Amino acid sequence: MIFQTPIMALLLVAGLAALTALWAGGFAVTVLRRWDLTDMGARQLRMERMTELVSTLFAAVMLAELAALLLFVFNADRMSSLFVGAMCAVGTLNVNDYGFPALYLKIGVFFAAVIWLILDRADRLGRDYPLTRVKYAALLAITPLILADGAVELSYFLDMQTDVITSCCSKLFTPNNPNLANQMAGVGEAQALWLLGLTALIALAAGIAALIRKRGYGLYALASALMFGMGLTAIVATISLYIYENPNHHCPFCILKPEYGYVGYALYVPLFLATAAGLGAGVLSPFQKRASLAGPLPGLMRRLLIWSMAGFATFGIVCLIVIWRSHLILFG
Repeated sequence: MIFQTPIMALLLVAGLAALTALWAGGFAVTVLRRWDLTDMGARQLRMERMTELVSTLFAAVMLAELAALLLFVFNADRMSSLFVGAMCAVGTLNVNDYGFPALYLKIGVFFAAVIWLILDRADRLGRDYPLTRVKYAALLAITPLILADGAVELSYFLDMQTDVITSCCSKLFTPNNPNLANQMAGVGEAQALWLLGLTALIALAAGIAALIRKRGYGLYALASALMFGMGLTAIVATISLYIYENPNHHCPFCILKPEYGYVGYALYVPLFLATAAGLGAGVLSPFQKRASLAGPLPGLMRRLLIWSMAGFATFGIVCLIVIWRSHLILFG
């Protein structure tokens, strides 16, 4: 099982990420203690050269982690045919106790990776690398998450047993299964759409206000996080029903299957990227007054905010198209 190509690729990425994070984390401690651009000595010069190497390698690993999330979900769905009772990624993730924790950690690493890459990009905009300490402090904070992700992912793949009967989405999203998935599915169809629409209006207002006033990016970041939660809830509670044209099928993973035109990717990719860009704009907002970033940083934050709003708009348009094309009538 573990020697399948996608699993080996995922474990390779997780292993490289863990090793790079440990190495870079050790260097980050040195940077936090001794980084001083006013020091013209040989030690500071070596440290500046090392930051280029460490930042470049860590950025490459973070980019690989972004792709790993998509591969992890795709592989879980692909492997569902190997387990009795599994019909989609839910069954594969339920095959042992590590599946869903591995997915949640992968999502956490995805957002952490995007935010770190944004910090790295902003740091390179300043002539004096003004966010170097912030960037390496963030690297230290991300390292435990990367290690946990690698350990849980390895445990998940090592503990896969094909003779275990697993449960799939038909059991996960039922009233007899008291968990977060059931709570999301239990939100009324109309209520989920209203909440999503209201959250979208809040995010739109916060985004326009930030663009006009050139402040309030932190508020937009909070609205982005809220939009992410409501988007996932709406997919489980309502949008998936329209895709399957079945009022009882709430699975958020079956929509990734080819028989549904891979429409799930058209929903998830813009939602995840829009949320990450919105969070990134908020993370950068406290550094607008740094002297060397006063010129370029507002432009980067503005672009992130516009990309985020465009991503949420794309997500909303795909939702409307799904509802418009469906033969299912839930209201009226």
